[in-house]
Amino acid sequence: MAHLFTPFAYKGLELKNRIVMAPMCQYSVTAKDGKPNDWHFTHYTSRAVGGAALIIIEMTDVEPDGRITDFDLGLWSDEHIPAFRRIVDACHAHGAKVGIQIAHAGRKAEDAAVPVAPSPIRYEGSRYKTPRALTTEEVRAMVQKFADAARRAVEAGVDVVELHGAHGYLIHQFHSPLTNQRDDEYGRDLARFGCEVIEAVKAQLPAAMPLLMRVSAVEYADGGYDLEHILQVCARYKEAGVDIFHVSSGGEGPAGRRKPGNYPGYQVPFARAFKDTLGTPVIAVGMLDDPGLAESVIGNGDADLIAIARGLLRDPYWPIHAAQALGVQPEVPKQYLRAF
Repeated sequence: MAHLFTPFAYKGLELKNRIVMAPMCQYSVTAKDGKPNDWHFTHYTSRAVGGAALIIIEMTDVEPDGRITDFDLGLWSDEHIPAFRRIVDACHAHGAKVGIQIAHAGRKAEDAAVPVAPSPIRYEGSRYKTPRALTTEEVRAMVQKFADAARRAVEAGVDVVELHGAHGYLIHQFHSPLTNQRDDEYGRDLARFGCEVIEAVKAQLPAAMPLLMRVSAVEYADGGYDLEHILQVCARYKEAGVDIFHVSSGGEGPAGRRKPGNYPGYQVPFARAFKDTLGTPVIAVGMLDDPGLAESVIGNGDADLIAIARGLLRDPYWPIHAAQALGVQPEVPKQYLRAF
């Protein structure tokens, strides 16, 4: 049995293999109301049919102006729950577990009239506006918005919740010295906002449900933080309640001179550093869609789970085809068995 197709269990989460569908925005909400529609239903359910063990629904925001665009998903109202539950139930019926990535875009909210952020520092690019700094009371209220969204995700039937603390969105903006230049308690302690969100969200989850967090291991912008900074921050996040880290990189600004370039497995060393330093399970991500490479990452102990992104956009049945490539009998729906 290939390592990629061995089961994974942590707390109450049991996965049939090590393959995760990474969250990827679809920008496909039709009524701008934040509710998933038939596109989202087909998109996610087809990947469950295709054999992914854990499907993480794309960045889903805690308030309307927290979306990257008005075409993104949201969980700011109980009215959103039934549409998400429909997707979760269908994916469960095909053997996949499901999570929702809860987030706020902060200064990268393109369609907000006035975006909000830790500090009024504009993200570079013509489509971005100068954000307004959140007041201290607004930061505290934002923590509750994350908690409320997590409660709704649980009511929709998810198996895990993931917080988006990467790619230059709001939680990332708070723990980055580049974007957090506040002089209140949320500026003096760069991990404070993230820790409060984690604790508030954790209080909404069943005791056996793991909390995931996606983080950027390094910032590629000139003057951005390095791996040592985020490991210190994430040690605090672990203490606050994060169970599994989903390790990506960048997203806070122009890549500058610090980025080595995109190549298969370029983020794997970051995942390994998290695993070795923090002692938590980790998800590796980033151009891992070659089955042999994905297998080696698990087999070498660099990560516990592999997140596939564009590979699953190109091929909804990537897990089935990866199993074939690795010499493993694929798990195939009975309706398709005649093809195998």
